[in-house]
Amino acid sequence: MRVLLTGATGFIGSHVARALLRAGHEVHAGVRHGSDRRRIADIESRLTVHVGEMDAVPIEPDVLVHLAWYAVPGRYLTAPENHECLAASRRLLARVRGRAVLAGTCFEHDTTLGRLAEDTPVKPATVYAACKDTLRREALARPATTWMRFFYQYGPWEDERRLIPAVARALLRGEPVKLSPGDQRRDFLHIDDVAAAVLAVVETGITGPVNVGSGEARSVKEIAGMIAEVTGRPELLRFGALPYAEGDPMLVVADNTRLRSIGWAPRCTLAEGLRQTVEWWRARAD
Repeated sequence: MRVLLTGATGFIGSHVARALLRAGHEVHAGVRHGSDRRRIADIESRLTVHVGEMDAVPIEPDVLVHLAWYAVPGRYLTAPENHECLAASRRLLARVRGRAVLAGTCFEHDTTLGRLAEDTPVKPATVYAACKDTLRREALARPATTWMRFFYQYGPWEDERRLIPAVARALLRGEPVKLSPGDQRRDFLHIDDVAAAVLAVVETGITGPVNVGSGEARSVKEIAGMIAEVTGRPELLRFGALPYAEGDPMLVVADNTRLRSIGWAPRCTLAEGLRQTVEWWRARAD
């Protein structure tokens, strides 16, 4: 199958590119000028790379997998770049005649409801979520379109400013980690299982909205404790040193029944995934 993949140099995209290649697909990667290609350095020779803007369509694909979006931690939720990504995504969809698989977010939902299914009411509370939700409504009006709502991902090559790598890197350096009380529960899924979910969607042809999550919620306190156990530095965790973020929901977990219906199931346990992730960061410690 000929796949056009946007966002191939990103965290999710680079792992999706590997999964598609392993499955024998022809992968055309859209890469913007000046993109950091470290995440795909080991597979770039097996990709057909097209340098251009997000909305470029250099070939006629069997399937478009559109993952590119502005995602700088600490900025992306309110950034004006979200509107630019929405406009570019609209142009991209207008130019693709065939099937499309697009990246959404669990934050489109009313996250106060806790356990979120595909038909859970939407209530986007940020610019990022609102732009994604607008694209979802427009995209699902066209035929042969899948909207994958990603929950929380972790694993090798995640941005070091996000929760799991930030905790792991600080503990590996022997530095204290300031955290909230940590009772909020989140649905974290190892990036290899995320990529396998995208592959399953591409290959089965399922359409409509599909949640991508583990289906289980673990507390931030538990997750940080598991990382501390691997690093051997539990005494450096400072729970309660920071307040909960304003409006931060206490539970966000995916109902992944629809994803499981196409034969997908997570393979990596949270304990094993965190151990592998910490060791990946340990090998790259400053």
